[in-house]
Amino acid sequence: MLPDNVRIVDNPSVALRAFLDGRKYTKVALVVDENTERDCYPLVKGALPSHVLVKIQSGEENKNLSTCTDIWRALTDEAFDRKALVVNLGGGVIGDMGGFCAATYKRGIDFVNLPTTLLSQVDASVGGKLGIDFEGFKNHIGVFQKPQAVLISSEFLKTLPFREIRSGYAEILKHALIADASHWEELKSLDLKTADWATVVEHSVAIKSKVVTSDPTEKGLRKILNFGHTIGHAIETFYLDSPDGRLLHGEAIAAGMICESYLSVKKLGLAEEVLEDIVSEITEAYGLHEIPEADFEAIADNTLQDKKNEGGVVMAALLETLGKATFDVALDRAEILDALRYYAGLPVKR
Repeated sequence: MLPDNVRIVDNPSVALRAFLDGRKYTKVALVVDENTERDCYPLVKGALPSHVLVKIQSGEENKNLSTCTDIWRALTDEAFDRKALVVNLGGGVIGDMGGFCAATYKRGIDFVNLPTTLLSQVDASVGGKLGIDFEGFKNHIGVFQKPQAVLISSEFLKTLPFREIRSGYAEILKHALIADASHWEELKSLDLKTADWATVVEHSVAIKSKVVTSDPTEKGLRKILNFGHTIGHAIETFYLDSPDGRLLHGEAIAAGMICESYLSVKKLGLAEEVLEDIVSEITEAYGLHEIPEADFEAIADNTLQDKKNEGGVVMAALLETLGKATFDVALDRAEILDALRYYAGLPVKR
């Protein structure tokens, strides 16, 4: 079941117009980047009343306080009050940051997410997590605040390059691994180029919604949604400024899921054949990113900034079995380094 503020829609313009009908917002701001302004804005422009277009630069490297200042300044310059609305038209960066800016502007104004990437549709747009990166650490500053509506349309996915589709698919795989073993088996035969994304997205969002509903502010069970993210975020952060080796979020999480599946065998007794199955499927979809052994220590350092940590101890979500995860599993540095060695095909201490 989808949360009450999330809808899978065929026509995003019709859905947005229906949301706005009967709601008396004093002003509307539409947050876009150069890509969504070009490719997605034409799909919804006709549904919007008079509005302010707030354009930012795309990319994770721009999800920071400096860009937030630009957004807040635009709202301030246009005299937005507490009865105004922010509409976020974009992927996870715009959803996270536009929502964060709305949630903090004048102590909070309404916002709506129109997620335009597969990643944001199945992950960032659902659950009310908002935030920005700080000093190179992902989502280091943020709040919990639900959007008034999330309107998910596969029409936006037609504007994406294949690499972006593949990046978002990592979160779909994750949802199956942590909570739906039968769906994992179904996904193994999915063709990413011909998939019925509306159906796949709805199923994945329902999995995440069930977890989030039981634990809205991540005190317990919701932590399982971080499977693959402890090491995956550390890898993504390390390569964020790399001109040649930068990874998209889903690509880094795919690597993280291999590392953390290995640790699931070591720490929780996950069956070896399940590990082999996971590695086979993820490698087929993403290949293996070359991570030199010289980078391992710095990547391990990055895990110390993970938001799930407690008392300086790195805490991860790992798999007990296929389709069932647990959380708050303590990892030491040697285990993290060993997982990176496993991913890189180097000898490990098993």
